[in-house]
Amino acid sequence: MRIALMTDIHANWRAFEACLDHARALRADRLVFLGDYVGYGPEPNEVLERVMTEVRQGAVAVLGNHDQAVADTHESMISDAEVALAWTRGQLGREAREFLSGLPLYIEDESRFYVHASPQTPRAWIYVNDETTAKAALDATQAPTVFCGHTHIAALYGGTATGRLVSFKPTPSVPVPIHRRRRWLNVVGAVGQSRDGDPAASYALLDTDRSEIVHLRVPYDVEATASAILRAGLPPALAVRLQTGF
Repeated sequence: MRIALMTDIHANWRAFEACLDHARALRADRLVFLGDYVGYGPEPNEVLERVMTEVRQGAVAVLGNHDQAVADTHESMISDAEVALAWTRGQLGREAREFLSGLPLYIEDESRFYVHASPQTPRAWIYVNDETTAKAALDATQAPTVFCGHTHIAALYGGTATGRLVSFKPTPSVPVPIHRRRRWLNVVGAVGQSRDGDPAASYALLDTDRSEIVHLRVPYDVEATASAILRAGLPPALAVRLQTGF
């Protein structure tokens, strides 16, 4: 089975559509969405309509911190994220809000654990961005393999034969073997707001039959989304961030 894993879409419809088309071309059998469907971007309704459709057809979806903040009016964020949060609340209808508020913090699927941030304390939204936080995340669950997002930067952490945890920076389009007798934590890069210097959208494809995962980059019309951000009256810095990939 081929599982396409997508996270941090952030209301970027063009990036999301490009990744979905790419995954279909690679014959993905299942979609897994790891949260943050809204925030920052100009197309929250378009993104959520598609996510809801895919979930009705069997996709898996978990809650992200921006999703929780939009659904819960008592939540707040800082600077540009707060501006985008307030704007997004004004765009969404009842069905979209109910969908977000009903999403689970995590899902366990056979030998896989899906969560937006760390399994350690899912609602604390801890960033898994080094070997220390990766170890704490793996220690918090018995699942052999954990998939998360939240950092917007792809990373892979794997156990060694001696029990140590080592980190890898995935090379786009190069499959990485996932040995079944070891534990793995995979941080999936962002669909809708890259932060690694490459503006292209990012997602991952897990092949359970081959026991390997590949991180993929997908070009999309960044300038069109940046223009949509400005037309919506969202902070210009959010458009620049898409253009630079930081």
